[in-house]
Amino acid sequence: MSSNLATKLRVGTKKSHTMAENVGFVKCFLKGVVEKSSYRKLVANFYFIYSAMEEEMEKHRDHPIVSKINFQELNRKHSLEQDLSYYYGGNWREQIQLSSAGEAYVKRIREISEKQPELLVAHSYTRYLGDLSGGQILKGIAQTAMNMSDGEGVAFYEFEDISDEKAFKAKYRQALDELPVDDEIADHIVDEANAAFAMNMKMFQELEGNLIKAIGLMLYNSLTKRRSRGSTELATAD
Repeated sequence: MSSNLATKLRVGTKKSHTMAENVGFVKCFLKGVVEKSSYRKLVANFYFIYSAMEEEMEKHRDHPIVSKINFQELNRKHSLEQDLSYYYGGNWREQIQLSSAGEAYVKRIREISEKQPELLVAHSYTRYLGDLSGGQILKGIAQTAMNMSDGEGVAFYEFEDISDEKAFKAKYRQALDELPVDDEIADHIVDEANAAFAMNMKMFQELEGNLIKAIGLMLYNSLTKRRSRGSTELATAD
């Protein structure tokens, strides 16, 4: 059996993580430029993606691998419903739609759930650990950039059932290391995590047109001027 899956995932997705941070939409976000129309479309996509992921993980609640990292306190569907109600109003379900990149992401989650459910571990790791790690920073940026009152529109970043995020991340990583997987399955999980990063990047890239329209090309270019390196990495990635 393999161990150190948490380390394998961290090391094996390092390049993908850097590339994701170099996508223009993300660079603008991290620099405090967040445009509400683009952001709410991202929240809508996340709603479909997390709903699919949480639904499929629950289907495999007795699976020898998936069950070990199916922590209910991480679930984001309800939080995203709160945010969508804030951004779109009470009839948000009639207004939101899945983008093409989001659709491919959801399709992939459903597909692996049916054929290789152990790969759901990669999607859980990619999304939830990222949310826990950078969530509080992103929450603060979003609130300031969109001039929102405390707690409004950022329920996604609030993990009410997790009192100590650092301790929980350690618990999650330990659960990863204790999964009954061999080296071959571990490698497949790392590959799937890199695919998940790529799918996230495509979603962010879809939103760049909206963002440029809102803030202007000149400002966008000044905020993303080092983007070429990330683009080169993306083009040459295996």
